[in-house]
Amino acid sequence: MNELPWPAGAATGIGSLPGTDIVEAVKVVFGEVPELPFLPELPARGPGADMIGRSAGLLLELPVELYAARWRVATRPGADARRTADLRERDLDTLTSQAADHRGPLKLQTAGPWTLATHLELRTGGPVLRDPGAVRDLTASLADGLRAHVAEVAARLPGASVLVQIDEASLPAVLAGQVPTESGFSTLAAVERTTITEALREVVDRVGAPVLVHCCAPNAPVGLFREAGAVGAALDLDLVTDLDPVGEVLEGGFGLLAGVVATRAPAPPDPGEVADRMGRWWRRLGMPAERRSAQLVVTQACGLAGATPEYARAALAGCREAARRLAQQA
Repeated sequence: MNELPWPAGAATGIGSLPGTDIVEAVKVVFGEVPELPFLPELPARGPGADMIGRSAGLLLELPVELYAARWRVATRPGADARRTADLRERDLDTLTSQAADHRGPLKLQTAGPWTLATHLELRTGGPVLRDPGAVRDLTASLADGLRAHVAEVAARLPGASVLVQIDEASLPAVLAGQVPTESGFSTLAAVERTTITEALREVVDRVGAPVLVHCCAPNAPVGLFREAGAVGAALDLDLVTDLDPVGEVLEGGFGLLAGVVATRAPAPPDPGEVADRMGRWWRRLGMPAERRSAQLVVTQACGLAGATPEYARAALAGCREAARRLAQQA
């Protein structure tokens, strides 16, 4: 089995947290999931901190702007781009000051090319997805920008081993031809699987760090992620109804960030129940018990931006304790 870019028995978060205080968010992450911490995202800070705006801010030579509350391609960088860059710089400065001595893996997150192409609009209107040439330009720009981002984080935290999570919630809809047109009365044509795979592989090959793909859609195409060169996937286990594709990639050494803790709940997660559920799920796959802690990372079903600060902290802590208990199970 290939060595995965995280320690056995790790837990982590998907990316987003509630609130607007990046200093507090970084402290929470490194305090609760120190084996696989991540640079937290705080969408409550507004435009430029949301997933699309933040990710589009990484694009090189492809400026974007807000227009009618939606992100679109722009002719030149403006106030929206500056605000996005300022937020990113503030995040990196905080990461540098709070985690300068960190040794080990560190996860960064960005929207992938297909999710960006679905939600980012052309200047003439409609999603970038409708223009194959624009999608190719966006993919190349994202690959270059993400590579620069990874290099900057590595320079700021020389003891860290950067891991990149590409968020591709829209990819299954792109593959199935279910992305609506601008009018909403029809859908764009499905994109060929090989085209989708090649775009993902371009990003994976050029980013300069191991890549995993997060997809919170039913029965995410994990085989496609592996074909694109990803080392793992992050999935909401409640949406995995067909175990065979997941078992196949796990058999080949693929890693899995297993989304098993709710993003919002009346009470904090019970680590014992989470560990037991994970153990049963692994046995259903028929996988060897000795590989479980190496390949599985315990995490939440999706981001925690909609949770209370108290629950978000408890969810991260619960994942860590569940991962510890899972490692102890025979």
